[in-house]
Amino acid sequence: TGGHHPMQEGEVFNMRYQVLHKLGCGTFATVWLCQDMRRKKQVAVKVLKSREGFAETAQDEVAFLRCVSCMKKKDLAGENIVCLLDDFRIIGENGFHILLWRALGPSLRCLMGNYTAQGLPLPFVKKSLQQVLAGLHFLHKCCRIIHTDIKPENILLYGCSKRFQRLLMDTVHCDQGTEMSLKGAGGDLGNQLEESDLMSTEVKIADLGSACWTYKPFSKEIQTQPYRALEVLLGLDYGTPVDIWSTACLAFEMATGECLFDPQPGKYFSRDDDHVARIIELLGRIPPQIVFSWNKSTKFFSRPGALLRLSRLSPRSLPGILADRHGWTPREAAAFAAFLLPALHYAPERRASAAQSLRHAWITA
Repeated sequence: TGGHHPMQEGEVFNMRYQVLHKLGCGTFATVWLCQDMRRKKQVAVKVLKSREGFAETAQDEVAFLRCVSCMKKKDLAGENIVCLLDDFRIIGENGFHILLWRALGPSLRCLMGNYTAQGLPLPFVKKSLQQVLAGLHFLHKCCRIIHTDIKPENILLYGCSKRFQRLLMDTVHCDQGTEMSLKGAGGDLGNQLEESDLMSTEVKIADLGSACWTYKPFSKEIQTQPYRALEVLLGLDYGTPVDIWSTACLAFEMATGECLFDPQPGKYFSRDDDHVARIIELLGRIPPQIVFSWNKSTKFFSRPGALLRLSRLSPRSLPGILADRHGWTPREAAAFAAFLLPALHYAPERRASAAQSLRHAWITA
């Protein structure tokens, strides 16, 4: 009771949707590829756990998705967000809530994990970021929604070239939420793809299950750790700028194949301690007015700029990392860093917005 519904391949529910195979499994739900027998199309089906809290989460997600569907009639940028086709409840063994979307391709995580080059081709990175940022601008300004969990797993590919779709036929087990390898007859998918394959591929922002309204944050515990904004780590109030911080982390990872921040716990310090330390190493000392705007700042700091449990920091610059570790030219590194740094500003109110990032010279070049 309260757990996942025991879906079976071949099962038909609502007298319409036949289960083909599992796409992924998360904390709150499982995702399945199903055949809509009435429309003769494939759909992605999210089956949420039945426990009371999850039922409330499902209702919130439906409200966000209905808002997106309504507002995208006025703004084409809404096409950069997954579109809800249907939702309903079915009383099963545990009771569960169903959400349906058009079936899309695998996630960026799946693509990145199988691309043998160091990062994805920059033209594709720029094109994808334009679509992600346009989608976020739509969510923030038109819908008043904060996504709160921008990461590669929640960016899905679609509109792939026929060649790409053929390669994906061998990758049915590498979709939303799974970590299996994308393997085709000729080896890694990244070895088989040409840049033209990628450039014909679009992306959509998925999974509003952790989202909240800009005027009504639901939880202090948001974002997946490597993409978590500083204000969230420090327990401060947050708003739409948290999505921009995550997008900057996503952009770096797409372009280099490496996480911008990948904190790890140690014997005498937590993962959060390490995360704050890595941020300071890259972006410099956190201003006292930010550090001590939180009444529990002593969790991390003994005094302004001094971490409690980590004292030996190794300052590094973003252009330096790109040049030394990833072989970028100084000019390429400086241009990309100039795009990322405004999106990583410590003060959320001074952080670049989605619209400002979209106008930046690096992404429009």
